[in-house]
Amino acid sequence: MEVYLVGGAIRDELLGLTAPERDWVVVGATPEELERAGYRAVGREFPVFLHPETQEEYALARVERKTGPGYRGFETRFSPDVTLEQDLQRRDLTINAMARAPDGTLIDPYGGRRDLEQRLLRHVSPAFVEDPVRVLRVARFAARLAALGFMLAPETRALMRHMVDNGEVNALVAERVWREMQRALGESQPEVFFDVLQDCGALAVLLPELDWPAAARQALQRAAQLGAEPALRFAALLADTPAEAIMALCERLRVPGDYRELALLTARLHRRIATAAALDAAGVLDLLEAADAFRRPDRFELLLRATQARSGADDSVYAHLAVALVTAAGVTLPREQLAPLKGIAIAGAYRAARIERLQQLQSERRRS
Repeated sequence: MEVYLVGGAIRDELLGLTAPERDWVVVGATPEELERAGYRAVGREFPVFLHPETQEEYALARVERKTGPGYRGFETRFSPDVTLEQDLQRRDLTINAMARAPDGTLIDPYGGRRDLEQRLLRHVSPAFVEDPVRVLRVARFAARLAALGFMLAPETRALMRHMVDNGEVNALVAERVWREMQRALGESQPEVFFDVLQDCGALAVLLPELDWPAAARQALQRAAQLGAEPALRFAALLADTPAEAIMALCERLRVPGDYRELALLTARLHRRIATAAALDAAGVLDLLEAADAFRRPDRFELLLRATQARSGADDSVYAHLAVALVTAAGVTLPREQLAPLKGIAIAGAYRAARIERLQQLQSERRRS
């Protein structure tokens, strides 16, 4: 039995990056041998085991054979005679198809180190076309590594276009599309994910509700600079998308509710927020209430940043609204004033007091 460190950990090490996790391949073993050694089986479709101490994943070396359409149309074979090179050959990109032996030797049968040096994302073998998830994964790696100068190899781009043209990407299920998109939104340059999908023709197939004009690209780019939250970036991306299209996309991809709510709120309010400097105190309060800012201040902060990403304005407009929220939320009324009031009258009293305090705030700003 031989154990090798594989995949992203090797790639990140050679790039001088910190690998978030480590994966291992076991050659020459059976599931029974690993279980006797204390490993716990967790893989459903192929043998993956957790190390008894580190809880890192150890997978038996395997090969795959295409048996049907889509990313699930594979027959997996694993046995002690599957070699490390055979296991690495089924991977998507050469930079992910390297391994390191226990003695530190780099095993690189498909030129991954060369492609790292040349900053190329290149497929390992023609079998790349058999798994449509690879279109999404390559786009995501392009978004992650764009800051380091990585580009798609021309032959890999051509294969991805072929996969779109022959309908292979149509077999992708909605959950997998969202999973890769969500991960891409968290990368350093998320706009590159959508660039790559558009370039190969997959964007219109996988995300038909999404337009990709320059304004959307710039908004997503700025959102990535303003915050790391994928929900913020998602909202900025869709700021100019009709609500019906946002709802359709979120329903189809089963997008989490917090993403959907922020995106819809941004699409509905970003123009009002961008021009909030021209509002009087009552208009500012109306805007805060429309955004449900008093109950959801954290979401309101994301809304302001998503709007800033869309408009490209400086921080001042949004900082003023953040201060306005704190000011209005801090308004209190004496008990004796509230005692004779009931229901809507109490709400009216608070509204009047908040408007008065916001008027004072605006006067103070004008004087300064």
